[in-house]
Amino acid sequence: EKTDTLPKVLKVNREKYAARVAMREKKRGIWKKLSWNEYYEKVKCLCLGLVNLGLLRGDKVSLLSETKPEVFWAELAVQSAGGTAVGIFSDCSPSEVKYYVEHSDSKFIFAEDQEQVDKVLQIKDDVPLLKKVIYWDPKGLWFYDDTILMSLDELLKLGRECEERNQGAFENLIDNGNGNEIAVIIYTSGTTGLPKGAMLSHKGMVSSGSALTEVADLQAGEEWLAFMPMAWIGGQGMDFSAPLISAATVNFPEKPETVQENIRELGARGLMYGPRQWEATNRMIQAKMAEAGFFNRWVYNLLLPIGLHKADSLLNRRKKNPLYIPLYFLADLLVFRSLRDRIGLRRTKVAFSGGTAISPDIIRFFHAIGVNIKQLYGSSEMGLLSSHRDVIKPESCGTPLAGVEIKLSDEGEIMVKSDWRLVDYYKNPDVLKNTMKDGWYCTGDFGHIDDDGHLIVMDRMEDLRTLADGSKFSPQYTEIRLRFSPYIKEVIVVGGEDKHFVSAIVNIDLENAGHWAESKHLSYTTFADLSQKPEVIGLVKGEIAKVNAIIPEHARIGKFVNLHKELDPDEAELTRSRKLRRSFLEDRYSDIISALYGGEEDLIVETLVTYQDGREGIMKRPIKIVSV
Repeated sequence: EKTDTLPKVLKVNREKYAARVAMREKKRGIWKKLSWNEYYEKVKCLCLGLVNLGLLRGDKVSLLSETKPEVFWAELAVQSAGGTAVGIFSDCSPSEVKYYVEHSDSKFIFAEDQEQVDKVLQIKDDVPLLKKVIYWDPKGLWFYDDTILMSLDELLKLGRECEERNQGAFENLIDNGNGNEIAVIIYTSGTTGLPKGAMLSHKGMVSSGSALTEVADLQAGEEWLAFMPMAWIGGQGMDFSAPLISAATVNFPEKPETVQENIRELGARGLMYGPRQWEATNRMIQAKMAEAGFFNRWVYNLLLPIGLHKADSLLNRRKKNPLYIPLYFLADLLVFRSLRDRIGLRRTKVAFSGGTAISPDIIRFFHAIGVNIKQLYGSSEMGLLSSHRDVIKPESCGTPLAGVEIKLSDEGEIMVKSDWRLVDYYKNPDVLKNTMKDGWYCTGDFGHIDDDGHLIVMDRMEDLRTLADGSKFSPQYTEIRLRFSPYIKEVIVVGGEDKHFVSAIVNIDLENAGHWAESKHLSYTTFADLSQKPEVIGLVKGEIAKVNAIIPEHARIGKFVNLHKELDPDEAELTRSRKLRRSFLEDRYSDIISALYGGEEDLIVETLVTYQDGREGIMKRPIKIVSV
């Protein structure tokens, strides 16, 4: 078929839109454009260069970088040669990089800069299959003389020389590709053990990308902002495949910190955030408004209910009260339009959230200020599976995409069939056999389907908890609602069969809680010091009380503790996609959990401290056990 692989889609786009802008990247304050013809030529030269270096059909190539144009070129170059791309999160440690490279049998690595190259050089002797490390940001690498290193420019030059010697070789490679070949290996988040490599075919990626294009109503030439990690199915689907299939213009921010500013400049039609980014944006807005002057705060608090009324009318499909139409116009003019502009979403027509559950309050809030946010549901293994369309229910993940079937098992587990399901787990075929039942993939997620066919995802099956009285509760259900607070960044809700009530371990948001403390003239030195301030504990207690008022009585939090440190993916407490590694956390903080269910009011915790001279020491400090 003409477009059954992603490189074939690129080839068609080049034929149709040669001179049109395909991608744009901001570098040193200037937006640099690349046409579809230039995009195609970059992919061609990289592909032929890799083949010249020994890349064979079926070989694996790792991509260790933030989301940059070079990663898109590299992935399509590898796939054009019949190879498979393997995404690695840019903040992975050297040991994690070693795991992904070694497990995937990668022969080449594309590494963005000195930071990423250094990680690879640390582990290169442990991965003998590795032939070359290709980088493109040379800063700090000028005096590196390791023969395994090669610059992207050198590879492009090698590819151009190959093209001159053998015209048409690249086109032959693309034409010989087929939809059943493995396009990418996406590693699962690893919340319950080592990550597994889910192999997705070109046919699956094209089908999934086409369905997403339809959901986003993405047209050729429209602006899309791409910055989600390519090691995540969300980045592969929404930022890579869908814009490629629709021939949209992909824009890359200068760096993650400038995303909102760059969206503001571009007026991008659409983008995708993970739930943590929507939560962070919401926390920032709420904290800024709390710190605003009296008049601005008064106007915001006066007009926000008008936006929430409009959001509720839309989300609950109620008939709009005509009296609110001019009021909303006024609220938008005075507050919401400026607010959207400040967060870079003034011209955004559609925005998505995906990766894990998000609080319905977040969706309701953003709709109130005029941001059309929709939720997606999917997995590394099956790609993106469902989405909101015209009907948006904030508690749901929408209805199945085209080519997807969803049903529930007798136990309430979500089971799916799709046109793009994983081919297998790399080196681990037995896992797939155990997760398939009569042709249906068992996701491990617990949920239900409402009367309108909307999928509501509650939690992981293994994470559901039962209290001593037999009542069940979902930790995630409470956690996402607590993270709506501007002062709570992370929270672990705990309980079990031998427990009579639910407890929580809270991570405060350092920036917002810190600003709040400063506004109250409270001095503090460290995160641990701030977290244990009686006033901050009282602040968090009030936020928990708000959530307790809206959740079932048996699931209400009885005690909590403000954790003395931030949860960190480098300590394996969070996955690289910022999901809680619940079992690991419950084991690591078992002494705190025991204290929550004991009679203590304080617990002495030990923290490892590393001093500037490299020495390590243990710091002991008390943390408060608080009843709600």
